[in-house]
Amino acid sequence: MTESLIRALDLRAANGTPAQLWLRDDDAIAPSAELDRLLSLTEAANIPVTLAVIPAHSGPALAKRLTTAQGVCVAVHGWSHTNHAPGSEKKQELGPHRPTQQVLDDLARGFSHLAQLHPQQFAHVLVPPWNRIAPPVVAGLPALGFKALSVYGPEATAALPLYNTHVDVIDWRGSRSGRPDAVLMDEIAQAMARSDAPIGLLTHHLVHDAQVWGFLSRLFALTANHPGCRWVGLPQLIASP
Repeated sequence: MTESLIRALDLRAANGTPAQLWLRDDDAIAPSAELDRLLSLTEAANIPVTLAVIPAHSGPALAKRLTTAQGVCVAVHGWSHTNHAPGSEKKQELGPHRPTQQVLDDLARGFSHLAQLHPQQFAHVLVPPWNRIAPPVVAGLPALGFKALSVYGPEATAALPLYNTHVDVIDWRGSRSGRPDAVLMDEIAQAMARSDAPIGLLTHHLVHDAQVWGFLSRLFALTANHPGCRWVGLPQLIASP
């Protein structure tokens, strides 16, 4: 089940062009056994992780927990992860359903709140809830201090740099459980073959089942020290020329 990824990694190593992988985990709020499990996995493999934190529901408890965490940065995950779209549309907090300035005011609050709570780990990055955001809101992000945006899928042109996730470990539209190893590793291998752009892996620690936890362990064991790839933190990607 790992053959396609091993071939892709070996080819990258032979060509001297290691792929860049990065990890984004959404919906962090507070310390939990699930968060501890995620951080144990990433720290053991020396893999950086970006936690997309929901500002309205997070406070000093998470900040205290993360002061001892290694390789963690914090991104702004909207404001309260509240859906403002009607039932006929896909869920959106940052969509066109409210005045743009009202949405931006919420994001400014979220930015300030998390920057104060996590001064050493704060990344000036917005992760829209449900990976959806209205273009006028995107246009207003630089003025709030955001340096980058991260959603899901191929990168497109935007008012600020995009660092997206491309492989989601959960089958949201079906079983809502972990997707098979073979499928996920093949998606990562295909992403490596398409371009040299960073490849983002998307997780949600609070809803992982045994399949997801097992997959992460197996993926990290395969990739952590392979010369065909390197795991990088989101701040490192943003700082790169």
